[in-house]
Amino acid sequence: MPSVNFFEEDIRFNLKNKNKVKQWVKTTITTEGYKLQDLNYIFCSDQYLLQINRQYLNHDTYTDIVTFDNSATKGLIEGDIFISIDRIRENAAKFQTGETDELHRVIIHGALHLLGYKDKTPGDKKLMTEKEDHYLGERDFV
Repeated sequence: MPSVNFFEEDIRFNLKNKNKVKQWVKTTITTEGYKLQDLNYIFCSDQYLLQINRQYLNHDTYTDIVTFDNSATKGLIEGDIFISIDRIRENAAKFQTGETDELHRVIIHGALHLLGYKDKTPGDKKLMTEKEDHYLGERDFV
């Protein structure tokens, strides 16, 4: 049974509207022409995500998200997405947006990575932001 799951590592965090967020992510995936297998979001601290960033990506920097694509089949979405709640809070203040909006942007950003969208070049970043904005507008909850 395809699923979107939420977990916590080293922090306590309660995602609001959990079932609606799950449905929103599932709808995004199917709208993009993919099938969902299993997608795990793991909410954690800056320190926890820094360790993952160092261990698996050889990056010694704080980040808001690290996405692992675990799919062995083209067109099937299966992955683990780690999100730093510390970074979400800091970025929400920095970008003068609500924490919930920033969290939703990062949640959909991770799904978009698994759907093949990149963000390394200016053109890729522009398309990623357009996709994020589009799907954020598709939420029927906040």
